[in-house]
Amino acid sequence: MQEGSRMKVTPIKEAEPGKRGRKASKETRQLQLIEATIDSLAKRGYSETTMADVADGAGLSRGIVNFHFESKEKLLVATLQYMSEEYAVHWRNALAKGGDDPARQLASVVAADFDRAICNKRKLAAWCAFWGEAKSRPTYQSLCGARDEDYQNVIIDICTALKSSGDYDFDPISAALALSAMLEGLWLRLLMGTENVTRATAYAAACDHLVSVFPKHFSREELRARKIA
Repeated sequence: MQEGSRMKVTPIKEAEPGKRGRKASKETRQLQLIEATIDSLAKRGYSETTMADVADGAGLSRGIVNFHFESKEKLLVATLQYMSEEYAVHWRNALAKGGDDPARQLASVVAADFDRAICNKRKLAAWCAFWGEAKSRPTYQSLCGARDEDYQNVIIDICTALKSSGDYDFDPISAALALSAMLEGLWLRLLMGTENVTRATAYAAACDHLVSVFPKHFSREELRARKIA
């Protein structure tokens, strides 16, 4: 989950009820097409997703898809931008709920990673589709890298603060990297259905990781008592 040379992302408003007709706004149309793209990526994968699939999924004509995005690549970039911005807003809101306490901040951010709005097989599959293409597509690398860098820097700062207050013997950068890798690994296991992992059991595993790394700041009972949305 890396936000540095952050690209400008224009937020797309949620579609309003009754706006699926011919007079729907540009933002509504684009959101319909992006949501249909996420559906297609989850169902068919990256290479098998076509503009026709997206048009059918959105209940719109191929001409409308071309009017708004011109090409499959532009549609996919817009979809990745949308998902990146959605995730960034989600974890930043969670961070804010933690106030000024680093331990509360970290607990909130970790729990937010398992909220249903973000952590569902549909979106996890779409993320994996983009990650699989990122190595050969600089635009995707930039967007995925931008998403991760801000997040990682915040986690490093939190680990640094917790190390200082808890007198732990670890490197904050390594601890932050391990935490992020653990969360991404749990996302992957959720997507693959490995070992019958559920959002609840994945979150419980994340809680145990926090307790093992920061035993002076967290207890298993306290963390697991937190409800994920």
